[in-house]
Amino acid sequence: MSDPMESHEYEVVVVGGGPAGLTAALYTTRLGHRTALVDRGGGRAAMMRNVHNVLGVPEETSGGEYLGVGRDQLEAYGCELHRDLVTSCTCEGDGDGPIRLAGDAAEYAGDVVVLATGFADVRPEPPLPRTGRGLHYCLHCDAYMFVDESVYVMGHGESAAHVAGIMLNFTDEVDLLTRGEALEWSDETAAVLEAHPIDVIETEIAGVRNGEDGWLEALEFEDGTVREYEGGFAMYGAEYNNGLARELGCELNDDGTIAVDDHGRTSVEAVYAVGDCTPGHNQVPVALGQGAKAGIDVHFRLRDFPRDLEAIDELGPVRSTDVPGIPDALLEQAVDFHTYGRER
Repeated sequence: MSDPMESHEYEVVVVGGGPAGLTAALYTTRLGHRTALVDRGGGRAAMMRNVHNVLGVPEETSGGEYLGVGRDQLEAYGCELHRDLVTSCTCEGDGDGPIRLAGDAAEYAGDVVVLATGFADVRPEPPLPRTGRGLHYCLHCDAYMFVDESVYVMGHGESAAHVAGIMLNFTDEVDLLTRGEALEWSDETAAVLEAHPIDVIETEIAGVRNGEDGWLEALEFEDGTVREYEGGFAMYGAEYNNGLARELGCELNDDGTIAVDDHGRTSVEAVYAVGDCTPGHNQVPVALGQGAKAGIDVHFRLRDFPRDLEAIDELGPVRSTDVPGIPDALLEQAVDFHTYGRER
């Protein structure tokens, strides 16, 4: 007979350990709420070879290093970290009970849940350059790397044609590789492409040539031609990790993103969503802002004081023994944190 699965209860459970989830958990922990971060590991940010466009973070910092610093910060403030894959969830009562999350290793319950489950880029079929060394997915992160270089954009839809046009702002050598697939852009888009110096290459890729450092040097095509590239972008869409949101009954947009308001609130009470699983630019700084706004809004929802008049009528005036509202464990950790290396 197997041992019963561990069960943990918190005020806030954040699912997903990317920049958005880490930031939401950072705010709720520092604002005095018992918080857990449940992260399966991996994700788009963890795969970044270099962190771009994040003020104060050197670009030689890898995604793994960046996220590791974030996890260390959370633990220092008292957030509990769990490495686990959440596979299902339920909301008890009529939306006023705790939300229960079942993972492979344990079960978690939270008064509020923040979904930061992200998405996965759809990869084209091989042969391909190495990811991060000639194959890239984020235009706004990596276009700067290819200023005045030969660049490809891979895809056969509207987004690929659009990105090919945008890359002309950075270089005069842009090829659009459709890889033998039927073209799915509109006649208007076709006319726009024809009016710009973009070569549309319809032949399938036959092979990849990499340098000694593993970085792309050229692509070989089935017609025997070889074209040199510094790198490029694959534009085949995204698969959003919205299974938990769907199970909780959250409204989804047509593209699979989770519908949220400006503070990350979903259509389900006490459920928030932040980061790449929501609409908008898939950027680390954007994710940080979304996590911060959701964390602050969660604090407004959960904080004990000040009591409103209705609560005062029900519970009476706040006594000095009732405050502060921060849980004892977090209170002790905060005192230790601020008195570190200092006599008190």
